[in-house]
Amino acid sequence: MFNRIATGLAATCLVTAAATAAFAQAGEVNVYTYRESKLIQPLFDAFTKDSGVKVNVISASNGLEQRIKTEGANSPADLLLTVDIGRLEEAARSGITQPIKSDVLEKAIPPQYRDPEGHWYGIALRARVFYVSKERVTQTAFTYEELADPKWKGKICIRSGQQIYNNALFAAMLAKTGEAKTEEWLRGLKANLAQKPSGGDRETARDIAAGKCDIGIGNTYYWALMNDVETDKKAWAQATKVILPAFKDGGTHVNISGVVLARYAPNKANAMKLIEWLVSEKAQQMHADINYEYPIRAGIPINATIANYGPLKPDPLPMSKIADNRKTAANLVDKVGFDN
Repeated sequence: MFNRIATGLAATCLVTAAATAAFAQAGEVNVYTYRESKLIQPLFDAFTKDSGVKVNVISASNGLEQRIKTEGANSPADLLLTVDIGRLEEAARSGITQPIKSDVLEKAIPPQYRDPEGHWYGIALRARVFYVSKERVTQTAFTYEELADPKWKGKICIRSGQQIYNNALFAAMLAKTGEAKTEEWLRGLKANLAQKPSGGDRETARDIAAGKCDIGIGNTYYWALMNDVETDKKAWAQATKVILPAFKDGGTHVNISGVVLARYAPNKANAMKLIEWLVSEKAQQMHADINYEYPIRAGIPINATIANYGPLKPDPLPMSKIADNRKTAANLVDKVGFDN
């Protein structure tokens, strides 16, 4: 399905037409994704069982937007499934998407979790939260602003400030408080770090367990995976607990897993079937349990491990506002020397 057709002759109209026709199959849909296969394949299998449509998958850790752009009108990609508002917005701005029009999606997905012009839609939520030491932290409620409080000097661990999940958090702070206050907050947070930003969210929990720091910033699902699935890391989860912080006068910062419809999707009808199926009650429940994310559709039970964190009150800031502030957030990280 994914073998390229006569790339040396693709410039001719006849070959271009033939290539596009060859990719379009009545019973198939082609998905490019950054998600790990084990976290997404069960959903595709269930969709195929329900619809009869076969899902062909190309998975990668980076570069899929550029690949689709390079493939151009001959791209076999029908949709891109990815994580983080940054990647979704980059896909839209790179010109590889087309607007999605769907009453099903608009009914199921709140406006703040979809592109105002329809180029991306969220399908699940994750929150950027605090992992805190069970032994050394007794405080049970936090604000994000409090990360800059000098009382936490030398107590905080975090991955790179330029990493996409932190970039989104910092961009949200920008949207809420403005550039000057966000810069001041970043400087205060940097002053409270126990070590140079490094590793990932799992390593943040590891370092708390080892006593290197007391508070870390991580996504909700990593802790659940360490506790329930990754037995070699269970001790890291058991040494910590998850706190759902909030912005002052706001809620908990959330990000999305989402989907875009490829500009030249050869199987558009099947792609739309899959996208709409992903927000069905069945798919939302499966996604919540397999990926340890929050359903984006209201009324779907939350995975028990995630639910044990406490009730999530998502901050209402639209994802599009976070996307608008990503570049400035990245510049501020460099300006304050956050990763140095």
